[in-house]
Amino acid sequence: MCPSLNMRLHVVLLLFFSLLLLLLLAQPKVVVLAKNITANIANVTYNSFFVTKQPGCPLECGNIRVPYPFGIGVDCSLDSNFKINCSTDSEPFLDGLKVLSISPTQVWVRTFVAYKCYDQAGKVTRANGSWANLPLASPYTFSDTANKFTVIGCDDFGQIGGYDQVAGISFAGCGSVCSNNTDMTDRNCPGIGCCQSDVQKGLKTYNVSLTSFRNHTQVWSYDKCGYAFVGARDSFHFRNLSIFSDPTFANRVPTVVDFAIGNQSCVEAQNSNASLCQQLGNTTCTDNTDSGSRGYRCRCKDGYQGNPYLTSGCTDIDECIDPDLNDCDEHATCTNTPGSFTCSCNHHFFGDGRSDGSRCTPSQFSVIKLSLGLSFGFVSLLIGVIWIHSCINRRKLIKLREQFFQQNGGLLMKQKISSLDGTSAESSKIFTAEELKKATNNYANNRIIGRGGYGVVYKGILPDQRVVAIKKSKVMDGNQVEQFIHELLIVTQVNHRNVVKLLGCCFESEVPELVYEYIPNGTLFEHIHKPLSWLTLEHRLRIAIETASALSYLHSAASIPIIHRDVKSANILLEANYVAKMADFGASRLVPLDQTQVTTLVQGTLGYLDPEYFQTGQLNEKSDVYSFGVVLAELLTGKKPICLERSQEERNLATYFLVSMKENRLYQILEPRVVKEGTLEQLQAIAELVKRCLCLRSEERPAMKEVVVELESLRKYRKDPWVNQQSHEESVSLLSDEAPTDIYALSIGPSTGDISGQYSFGSSTTFPLSNSFY
Repeated sequence: MCPSLNMRLHVVLLLFFSLLLLLLLAQPKVVVLAKNITANIANVTYNSFFVTKQPGCPLECGNIRVPYPFGIGVDCSLDSNFKINCSTDSEPFLDGLKVLSISPTQVWVRTFVAYKCYDQAGKVTRANGSWANLPLASPYTFSDTANKFTVIGCDDFGQIGGYDQVAGISFAGCGSVCSNNTDMTDRNCPGIGCCQSDVQKGLKTYNVSLTSFRNHTQVWSYDKCGYAFVGARDSFHFRNLSIFSDPTFANRVPTVVDFAIGNQSCVEAQNSNASLCQQLGNTTCTDNTDSGSRGYRCRCKDGYQGNPYLTSGCTDIDECIDPDLNDCDEHATCTNTPGSFTCSCNHHFFGDGRSDGSRCTPSQFSVIKLSLGLSFGFVSLLIGVIWIHSCINRRKLIKLREQFFQQNGGLLMKQKISSLDGTSAESSKIFTAEELKKATNNYANNRIIGRGGYGVVYKGILPDQRVVAIKKSKVMDGNQVEQFIHELLIVTQVNHRNVVKLLGCCFESEVPELVYEYIPNGTLFEHIHKPLSWLTLEHRLRIAIETASALSYLHSAASIPIIHRDVKSANILLEANYVAKMADFGASRLVPLDQTQVTTLVQGTLGYLDPEYFQTGQLNEKSDVYSFGVVLAELLTGKKPICLERSQEERNLATYFLVSMKENRLYQILEPRVVKEGTLEQLQAIAELVKRCLCLRSEERPAMKEVVVELESLRKYRKDPWVNQQSHEESVSLLSDEAPTDIYALSIGPSTGDISGQYSFGSSTTFPLSNSFY
């Protein structure tokens, strides 16, 4: 049973979550770390540093925050060396230098830029020098590690002169040139358009001067000014020519100042119990190594953050909160510890858990479990998808079959059958498409027992083990459904021992399928034209009588007369006991009781077709009589109705038979075995009956009732004893003086082999019942 659409959606969701659960069970437990932190560690570290030593001290000057040991005023700072002066304009200054920012170890101040600008003739139009001084006794120096001396220009040489207490006066400089405006690229100062040199260690005061090689006369079109300054190395990036005409770039390049606490080393301060670092927890002390300076700096230990100059100012960092602060493997669990963290591999993994170490390697059991989980989940999902897909297709197929059932007249057929009496209703079953599909093993090629113009006939086995023939037709006239059902209902009630029984039909396919009783021994055509045919004259007469009886029944005994329209030896089947069964009503036509003729499109098989019907299109029961006459001639002669390999006069059997009788040479075309087994009178009487059936005018032909009576009497005809004593020569002489002496030499007995054949179809059809019979 297939689910509804909502149920299918629920099944898909259930399968998805089941697969997800299997995946979680199959792999090791993963600890998902929280990411919703309000600020990154750097901000936390920076912000926790900005606290004052005591309450009441201002924390900011303008938009610049001032942390301890700095303070606004002497009372709020460590000592006077760390006092920040806040101007009336709320701008902080330190020893005359404007402060831009303060960190736990450094101070950023405004940069002083030296510049010279020229006109096209090389005359200086404006110039400015640059210098900076820090008190010699102060704990500050211009950082040699964080600063660079930089010269910008295409025709400039810059020089910095500095002073420290140990080395005294020193100089450094560099030149920057470029021959055209395309030499400069977006990169760090390479000497083309920009150059840099290191800053002296322990620098407390410096002076910057700037000169030109050719007064910019050769580069004036794209470079009118040169610049030189001391600034933070990481804050300046040479871009392109635009920087030459934008002196405000200096506002974005600060100068870095280092500082130190006191004038003692870490050991000296510790021994005198004067070290701020040793008085605080989770801090370390670093000696100031600037030339000519002493003192120390405090910093938080690794794994801690905050202000190292305040009691309990350094707090533990939880490295597990931010993946950037730990190097745990993706299959490891991070555990925070004071000042550090540990990594431990999850369940079913082993290793040190570090990304830069042995990482976490899954154990063999884990790999097997993961593989099984993934495989089982995938297979379950695949089975679910296939099941749902098949159910959807099945529902579509059911709807399509319901549509075919309605358009093919299945409902009308059901109503008609329900109105019949019990016996008729039971004999007219409506099969389902599924029943016929199973009966034919899904219409397997090895079940095909016949092909023709109307379609294909399959051998089928019903659940009750009945063997049937199932005709799957090719076309159906949708405009004549009601007439088709009416005529089909009549045909299902045809009940004669020599007519193939229509057992039922199926309306659930595109074209209705018909189910007949199965006739095992093939067609009369096959047995007549088989080499060394087993058919005796007795067999031929019996089969002719049985066929004529069937046609007589259809013409006069059926509830509505039925004209077969395609009587031929290929439509006469032989059952297990070789009893003849009239089949293939593909071209049948029902005749209203008040009419003797109907006008139809000409239809039939060449060689058997009534000439009058062919010329006028007027169909009546005598058309079947003509076709039966051809079959009777075929039985007597063993020749095919049409054979293009024969001569022109022999090509059409009906014409050839009549001409032979007229010319008194009938013996030449009769089957030798027929001539041997029959008497002259008997054969002549049968030939006369054939001649009457083949009359061109239908009114001169006998009715099928008369044909049955005459054949029955001819079948009872036996040779008299005196006739049996005649010599073969005397018998032959009665037929013709020219008869060959060996005409009786061929003696053929009946075949005892198992004979099987193929069902046959007519060549064309224009009527709904063309899809109804085989």
